[in-house]
Amino acid sequence: MTGGETEINKKYILTGATGFLGSHIMAGLLLKGKGVVILGRSSGGVILKDRIQKLLRWFRIEHMEGLLEIYETDFQKIKFGLGENEFEQLCNRSLPIIHCASDTSFNEKNRDRVIRSNVENLSEILDFAVRSHTKFFHLISSAYAAGTDRIECYEAPVISRHFNNAYEESKALAENTVSQRCNKEKLTYTIIRPSIVYGDSVTGRSIRFNALYYPVRSLQLIRDIYLTDIKDNNGKKSSEYGIHINKNGILNLPVRIFIPDEGKINLIPVNYFTEALFAILAKPSTETYYHITGNNPQTMANLVAYAERFLNITGIEVVIDNPSPDELRNPAEELFDYFIREYKPYIADRRIFSRGNMNRTFPDGFPPDLSYEIFERCMNYAVSADWGKNLFNN
Repeated sequence: MTGGETEINKKYILTGATGFLGSHIMAGLLLKGKGVVILGRSSGGVILKDRIQKLLRWFRIEHMEGLLEIYETDFQKIKFGLGENEFEQLCNRSLPIIHCASDTSFNEKNRDRVIRSNVENLSEILDFAVRSHTKFFHLISSAYAAGTDRIECYEAPVISRHFNNAYEESKALAENTVSQRCNKEKLTYTIIRPSIVYGDSVTGRSIRFNALYYPVRSLQLIRDIYLTDIKDNNGKKSSEYGIHINKNGILNLPVRIFIPDEGKINLIPVNYFTEALFAILAKPSTETYYHITGNNPQTMANLVAYAERFLNITGIEVVIDNPSPDELRNPAEELFDYFIREYKPYIADRRIFSRGNMNRTFPDGFPPDLSYEIFERCMNYAVSADWGKNLFNN
C-alpha cells in the first residue's frame, strides 16, 4: 500500500524537531511549504517555542514560523500531558507522524535513559497514532539497529541478538515495537534507517559536531596541547615522545590508532538524508524499511589523511590489530584512545547495508562521496562555530 501527495500530507506531526536530524526535517518541510505540528519539551529552562525560534533563525527561515504549531509535551505522561480537549482536537486531525525524537548516547552508563527515551516513550506516541488514525507512522531509526550478528544488513526486520551499545539495541527494540503495534492496529508505517550523518555537504553547516567531527576535534585538542608545550616550554614534554615541528612547519604527532578490523565508515551528509526522506514521504510504502546510507564508505586511513591535512599534522598511523596487554602507549595515543572509545565500533565496521528499497524510491538520488573538499568545508564550519559553543552566533 502506498500513499501519494494528498491534502493530509501538507501537514506533518514531528517529534525531535530540536535535534540534529529533526531540525533539518522541520526546515525541509517548511521550505516545501508544508505545515509542521511539533511535539516536544522545554530543556535547560528554555521553553520549546524559544528553542524552535532559535533554530529557525539558524536556518534563516524565521519568516516561515507561521507554518508551525508547537505543543509542549511529555511522552512519559498520558496524552503527552496535554489537556483533554487539546489532545482530542489533535487526534481528530489524523495527521501523518514522523517520530524522530531519540537519545543518541552510546555510553553504557546511560542505558536506562536510552531505553526509556527510545523504546518506552513509544507507548504514548503509538497510542496517539492509533487513536488519531494516523495516515502514516514514520519511525526514524538507524542503520546500526541491524546489530552485529551479520555483515550483510538487509532492509528488513532486525534478527540480531548482539549490539555494540544500548543505542543500537534500543533502535532495534523500537523498530520491533512500532512494527508489532502498527501491524496489530492496521496502521501504515515505514522504518527509516540512516547511517552516520554529518553536516551539509554544500554549505558545511551543522548544528551537531559528534560522530565524524569528534575524532577530528580530539586530535585538534591533543595537537594544541603539544603546540603550547613547544611554544611555552621549549617542547620539554613533547620531545620525550618524538613530538616536534618538522622543517615544513608541520607538527609530527606520533599516534597509533589500533582498530581490530579494516572496516569502513558509512557516512552521509544531512542534505542527502533530507532529500532521501522526502522522496519516501512523497510516496511511502507501508511495512517498508529504507536504508539511507552511502554507496562508498570511507576507510579510517582516508579520514586520518584528511584530518592530518586539515590540522597540519603528520605521524598518525592506523594499525589493524589489537594492542598487546603490555603495549607501551605514549600520552597522546592514550588520550586519543580515551576520547574516541565510544566510536571504536564504527571506525572498524564491516557491516554492509543493502538499499534496494531506497534506490527504487529515490532512483536519481546519489549520496556524495566524502571528498577532502567536503570534509574541509564541514570542519571549517565546525571550527568557526567553536564545535557548537558559538553555534547560534555563527
